[in-house]
Amino acid sequence: MLDSFIKILKILPPELAHSFSIKVLKYLSFNYDKINDPILAQHLMGMDFPNPVGLAAGFDKNGEVIRSMFSLGFGFIEVGTITPLPQKGNPKPRVFRLGEDNAIINNLGFNNKGSKKIKKNIVKIRNSLTGNKIIGINLGKNKSSLNSIDDYLFGMEKLGNLASYITINISSPNTDGLRDLQLRGNIENLIKKIIVKREEIESINKKPVFIKISPDLNEDQLRDIALISLANNIDGLILTNTTTSRPDNLLSSFKKFKGGLSGKPLFETSNNILKKMYNLTNGQVTLIGVGGISNGSDCYEKIKSGASLIQLYTALIYSGPSLIFKINNELIDLIKTDGYKNISEVVGKSV
Repeated sequence: MLDSFIKILKILPPELAHSFSIKVLKYLSFNYDKINDPILAQHLMGMDFPNPVGLAAGFDKNGEVIRSMFSLGFGFIEVGTITPLPQKGNPKPRVFRLGEDNAIINNLGFNNKGSKKIKKNIVKIRNSLTGNKIIGINLGKNKSSLNSIDDYLFGMEKLGNLASYITINISSPNTDGLRDLQLRGNIENLIKKIIVKREEIESINKKPVFIKISPDLNEDQLRDIALISLANNIDGLILTNTTTSRPDNLLSSFKKFKGGLSGKPLFETSNNILKKMYNLTNGQVTLIGVGGISNGSDCYEKIKSGASLIQLYTALIYSGPSLIFKINNELIDLIKTDGYKNISEVVGKSV
């Protein structure tokens, strides 16, 4: 039955397929979360991760299927991106499958139900979860906002106490002007205000803060972000968001459409940025590697490139619900084959 459902999803237009998946996943639970091998476990920033494989923001934008996604075997889930007010996003069609390339282009534009509704969803699910469940909350700005920074501060205030960690998303290519927040003066101002806000609110003053950055930054911009992150005690960086570039070897005719490219074509680019950022921060900042992961070997390569944790989304579309279980099993085999006792020993080994 599940195989038939997946086949139907692949026939539907991609955004419709995703909406249908969310509706169905609200009522499904899987049995892929039984791997609890301590070789995959890490204690990072005060949190106990049972394994390093996380769900990237963008899949569960409104915090509706957190329970189901944990049952797939994810070690942590990131909800969002969430804006203060509800937002419809950019005009449709805005999601394209590049099947020949194992990739997706999306031009969604932070479509979500807004912080008030999503807060209710997360509270309801949080109260029903058992055990240690790490839920990150990914914050963005409304397209119509007159003050971008205020939107992030609002999100921290309204949703921060529900988060295991907070991600500041300043790298989506689908909201005009958003990536300008990554420029040196802007990001320094943003980060300083984020840290002050965290200190002001007792319920979140111990919460880790991550900054999610673009794969399209140049060397100087990467260096600036590394230095600013170290100087302001940012807990982590998520590397990377989707790219506006189009590799020459893309096969799909959908490559011409506007939006951020994710999936396999992003793998090498994001790995290179991981290695650079690991060196620039002297391994002192926790890095989450994102981009092009589709199996255990890809995940292992990200970790060797400097990531303590990884996230994925696109591969789930192409490989189905058993993917995370397979990746975790493959990771266990790779770690043991190389003679390590814990995955933390692998971090940065190829840098």
